[in-house]
Amino acid sequence: MKNKTRTLHVDYLTRVEGETSLTVRLEGDKATDVRLAIFEPPRFFEALLRGRSYLEAPDITSRICGICPAAYLMSACHAVEDALGVQVDGPLRALRGLLYCGEWIESHALHVFLLHAPDFLGYPDALSMAKKHGEWVQRGLRIKKAGNALMSILGGRSIHPINVRVGGFYRAPPRAELEAHLPELRWGREATAEALEWMARLPFPAFEREYEFVSLRHPSEYPLMGGRIVSSEGLDIAVRDWDSHFEEEQVPYSNALHARRVGRGAYLCGPLARFNLNFDRLAPEVQEAARRAGLSVPCRNPFRALLVRLVEVLHAFTEAIRLIEGYVEPTAPHVETPARAGTGYGATEAPRGLLYHRYTLDADGAILDARIVPPTSQNQLSIEEDLRTLAPELASRAHAEATRLAEQAIRNHDPCISCATHFLTLKLERA
Repeated sequence: MKNKTRTLHVDYLTRVEGETSLTVRLEGDKATDVRLAIFEPPRFFEALLRGRSYLEAPDITSRICGICPAAYLMSACHAVEDALGVQVDGPLRALRGLLYCGEWIESHALHVFLLHAPDFLGYPDALSMAKKHGEWVQRGLRIKKAGNALMSILGGRSIHPINVRVGGFYRAPPRAELEAHLPELRWGREATAEALEWMARLPFPAFEREYEFVSLRHPSEYPLMGGRIVSSEGLDIAVRDWDSHFEEEQVPYSNALHARRVGRGAYLCGPLARFNLNFDRLAPEVQEAARRAGLSVPCRNPFRALLVRLVEVLHAFTEAIRLIEGYVEPTAPHVETPARAGTGYGATEAPRGLLYHRYTLDADGAILDARIVPPTSQNQLSIEEDLRTLAPELASRAHAEATRLAEQAIRNHDPCISCATHFLTLKLERA
C-alpha cells in the first residue's frame, strides 16, 4: 500500500465561480502531479481594450466578473487616473470605499454561507445544508442582500454597476438615500458577529503552510483601495513597481497564467494575506471579534479563511456605517479627467485578493496597452502547493473522501476561474 499509485480526478469542480478540473496523482503518500486545469475559454480583455477610450476601461473590465465588478471598476479607475495625474479624494473616495464594502459583503457572504460552509458541515450543497441549518442560510442571503443594496445605491445596479466613471461617479447619492440603509447595515453587522461565533465552532482540519502573504497596506486603513504592496517576507513597493517583482508564465494545462514572485515562487493574496498583514488596521471591535473566534496572527491555516472572510464582512459593515454617518455630499459627482499620454498603475483588494491594472494611453486618451492580473491567477500555484502538502492526508482516505477534501482545499481560496481566464497570450503564425 505504501507505494500504491492512484489518481484523484474531478472533471468539473463545483461551488466555485467558473469552469475547472482537478487532477492529483499520488504515489504512496506523495503527490507526483497536481493540476488545477482551467479550461474555461480565455476572453482576451486586454486585447479588447486596445484602441478604446480611457473612459471605457472601467465599464469594459467590470464585465470580467459579475461577483466582483467593483474591484475591476476601482482598479481600472485608479490606473487610468494615475496615467492622467488625477487624484480622487474626499467624499468621492468615501463613496468608492462604500461601494467596495458592498462588494466585500455580498461576495464573501455568497462564498461563506452557500459555497464553503457545506464542506465543513458535511453537506454536498447549500440546499441540503438548509434542511437543518435553514436559519443560517437565510441569514447569509439577507447579509448578501445588504451588500447588493449598497452596490445598487452607489452603482446603479448590483451586477455590473453603471454609475462609476473615471474621476468619480455619474451621480452622487444624497445623504438621506444612504442613511435609509443604515438599519439594515446595523442588523447585518450583528448577524455577521453571531455567524462568526457559530462558525468558529466548526471542525477545521489541522493544516498549516508557510505562505508568503501579499497584499496592499494603507497607512491608516484596512486595505480596500490605495497603499503599497507588501509581503510577509519583507516586500514593500509602490504599485507601479509590480512588474519588477512579479512574473507570470503559461502552463500547458491551463488557460490562465500562473503568477509568482521573481526569484521566490508561489505566494498567496486574499483574505488570509490581508488579515495577517493588516490585523492592526481592523477596527478594535472587529479585532476583538476575531480573537473570540480563535483567530490570531499569524494564521496559516487556509481552512480557517472561512472565519477570516466573516471578519472582513464584519469590518465592511462597520466601515460602511462609519462612512455613511460621516458622509458629506460632494459638490460635483466627479472631477475632470482631461486626456493625456502616459502609463498608469492601479491596484485594489478584490474579495479574493490583489487586483492589478496597468494602462498606457496616447495623447488623445486611447488605450495603447493594457495588463490585468486577477487574484485567482496569482493564487493558482499556492492552491496546487496546498494539495501537494495535503497528499499524505489524501492518501490515507478512501477515494470519495479524499476527493471531497481536495475540493474543499481549493474552495478555501474562493477561486474565480472566469476572472483568471481572460489572461492568455495568443500567438497567431501565418505563412
